[in-house]
Amino acid sequence: MNGIWEFISNRKSQLVVDSYLHVSAVIQCLLLATVIGVTVGILVYRSPAGSAAATALASTILTVPSFALLGLLIPVLGLGVPPTVIALTLYSLLPIVRNTIVGLGAVDPAVTDAARGIGMSRVRVLTRVELVMAWPSILTGMRVSTQMAMGILAIAAYAKGPGLGNLIFSGLSRVGSPTAIPQALTGTVLIVILALVLDGIYVLIGRLTTSKGIR
Repeated sequence: MNGIWEFISNRKSQLVVDSYLHVSAVIQCLLLATVIGVTVGILVYRSPAGSAAATALASTILTVPSFALLGLLIPVLGLGVPPTVIALTLYSLLPIVRNTIVGLGAVDPAVTDAARGIGMSRVRVLTRVELVMAWPSILTGMRVSTQMAMGILAIAAYAKGPGLGNLIFSGLSRVGSPTAIPQALTGTVLIVILALVLDGIYVLIGRLTTSKGIR
């Protein structure tokens, strides 16, 4: 235990930078996945076949092992940020696509009929009524994707991606040395702590952005 505290004290600045890069990469990829996932959900939620196809495609991506996907992307995109961003965005799609489809599909038709009845256009019904009512479901999808991405990004260190994964890989590659366990353990624990902090932020965002009537 003393070795871990000593390691944290000596590498405090680097741990802060790695933690920032880890969270920053996850949030940026998640925002990208949200734009893509919500757009796909909007395009297909009225079509059962389209919804099934979009969900199946996103599910198929998720079944590809992280190492294999990064291995396929590295020859095309090289090492570093590009393969990491694409892999993380693809893995984050399924919960967002599925929850967008479920959320939009669960909106009561009577509500949208009433909105159209007062003269709202199709776009306004979608943006002012349907997406607002589907927001809790979409946010839940983003929350699940974030937790997944926090863990998957650690594996992206294989492709020289940013974040705390480099600390874990470095520790594992030095098994037997005094700093091996402190490095790997510190990286792992920090990822868990940051994931819990982000989850708490999602709960807060949900409370602040969801009206009481649809909670």
